[in-house]
Amino acid sequence: MQTRSGAEIRVDGDVVYKLHRPGTDPRQLTMRLRVAAGSKALLSPSEVKPEAVGDRWRTKWPYVETVVPQPEHLPWAEAGGLLARLHREEPVGRIPPHGWPQRLRRAMDELREDRDATVLRAAAVLPDAVWRAGSAARPLTVVHGDFHLGQVGRRDAGAPWLLIDVDDLGIGDPAWDLARPAGFWAAGLIPDDDWGAFVDAYREAEGPALPDGDPWPVLEPFARAAVVQAAAHHRDDELLMAACTRMAGSVG
Repeated sequence: MQTRSGAEIRVDGDVVYKLHRPGTDPRQLTMRLRVAAGSKALLSPSEVKPEAVGDRWRTKWPYVETVVPQPEHLPWAEAGGLLARLHREEPVGRIPPHGWPQRLRRAMDELREDRDATVLRAAAVLPDAVWRAGSAARPLTVVHGDFHLGQVGRRDAGAPWLLIDVDDLGIGDPAWDLARPAGFWAAGLIPDDDWGAFVDAYREAEGPALPDGDPWPVLEPFARAAVVQAAAHHRDDELLMAACTRMAGSVG
């Protein structure tokens, strides 16, 4: 199975082999694997060194069951607590910046080749903060870098949920990990109750990304970026495109 990022996944019984996207830096990938191996919030790799396969790099993982997309049973509260635990962990050794801004730039590069004026206008008014992994004025923690519910899995029904996929793992502002849920909630794609459960669980687990009170002033820039990035890949989604139209019209 090939993912949108260019990675390839192969399942062999209880083992998952991931061939990472072309251009992956093996040193940074090794750093990320070591962080995952020492984390209680991340799925541990079967091996902490990637294997060269031609001009690409492959990693080996235990098989997990990912979240089944059933709206009435989505583990939003569990995910909020899980992210908070990740954000409170001490980094293990050296770790690169998380990959959200780079992924956003890749989406914009693709968009310029296949232009869409609505999304490009929304991207043009994104604040400067979204092009950086973090800033001195904000907490700096371990960040998953590509959080959504598809990045949550467990070994079996009775096991705890864990975060999977370390391709964008790194140091930065933990608000980035709340960006996609925040943006999708604001666009009308996530119900209020699910969003509330997610935020409440994150705060109850003492996640450092959010101040007391209204979380939206902190999350808004990153939520906007997440919507733009998603709309660049899903231009047939009316809610995402409507959100981009509102963004572009809110400035000027």
